[in-house]
Amino acid sequence: MENNETQQEFAEVYEQLKVAANRTSDWKTRLAAVNDLGAWKNQQTIDLLTHRLNNDTVYAVQEAAYRRLQEWGENVQPPVRKEGELVKGLTKILVRIKKSLPADHTYNDFREKLHKMRVDIYDIYEGDKGAEFDQWLEQKWASLYTR
Repeated sequence: MENNETQQEFAEVYEQLKVAANRTSDWKTRLAAVNDLGAWKNQQTIDLLTHRLNNDTVYAVQEAAYRRLQEWGENVQPPVRKEGELVKGLTKILVRIKKSLPADHTYNDFREKLHKMRVDIYDIYEGDKGAEFDQWLEQKWASLYTR
């Protein structure tokens, strides 16, 4: 009976965690879901964590999935941290956003518009840069050339 209760509990939790682990616009939610999935070792969670390891856009999420899979004895390779531009054409995208704002806009105006227009890019770089994200983005904003 206890095994059936555990399976039922897993089934209820798994669907919620699966949705959270695949939420493309929120790396923190994906990271929390990966960590929570670590409580359930079975083929479904192994497959989901392997997918996050191989396909997530944020290194911290990939690394958390890798650590859990490795702890479980899975034969996985560590993720490789991407260097440089994580999103192809980032500078062009940022220039377009900056040009769409009034000439006297502030960095906060720019950051908010980026978040509204391209939450995917915002999420990827926020997850990659961590606590240094705002400093990095402000430097990018200041360096963008617009006519």
